[in-house]
Amino acid sequence: MQQQTAHTIAQRLLNLYRQAHVINGGWMAVNQVLLNESNDPRVIEELEKLPTGKRLAMHISNLKSGKTHMNTIDKDLLPYGGLIMGQDTIITLTPDELKELQTALASFEPTTEGLNKIKKLSCVKKFGNDWLYSIKSALNDHPEIASKWADVVRTERAYTMWNSARQLISEDLTERDRARIQVDMPDFETYLPMFGEPGKEVLAKLRTFMSSVAPAVKSDK
Repeated sequence: MQQQTAHTIAQRLLNLYRQAHVINGGWMAVNQVLLNESNDPRVIEELEKLPTGKRLAMHISNLKSGKTHMNTIDKDLLPYGGLIMGQDTIITLTPDELKELQTALASFEPTTEGLNKIKKLSCVKKFGNDWLYSIKSALNDHPEIASKWADVVRTERAYTMWNSARQLISEDLTERDRARIQVDMPDFETYLPMFGEPGKEVLAKLRTFMSSVAPAVKSDK
């Protein structure tokens, strides 16, 4: 395996690890892929060079040793510090809160204004910065409302990626930025086209930056 191939696989595994909360099959499915694609020691070496990669490398080591079962992950090694997943408590909404949310979702529009209206709901504000995935968890027994909440999650993610992309192309890129673009490219490819031609233009620039040779990109030093 060439070093560049190992680097690409490491970035793909890191992206999978970060998106485990939306992968069908959960950790059982994710962990199987992590084991299957990390047999070459060079993949682990490349992982340890990436942001949060050491945490993932340790998780893979735990899987291989049997310390961690295939359907789980050590709480200390959760992506994002466990803010999105791994919650021990069951999150619920009161009947009044469900009604408030359902009413708001009925008229939700996938815009920044639409998102702001959702964020101002009392049933949403009480979760603070964890509002997006806390509400998602609270709707596990309400599939009809959950399907509409998925539009909110998708819209929030789209604007997050849009703002991230615009910031990246407005600055001089470093090697770290180029690696970040490569890791986030699946999300960029999913969400930027939602912004029409401007989104497609930004995506094209990111692809150019990602494929540029190292000497053309400023170093982090």
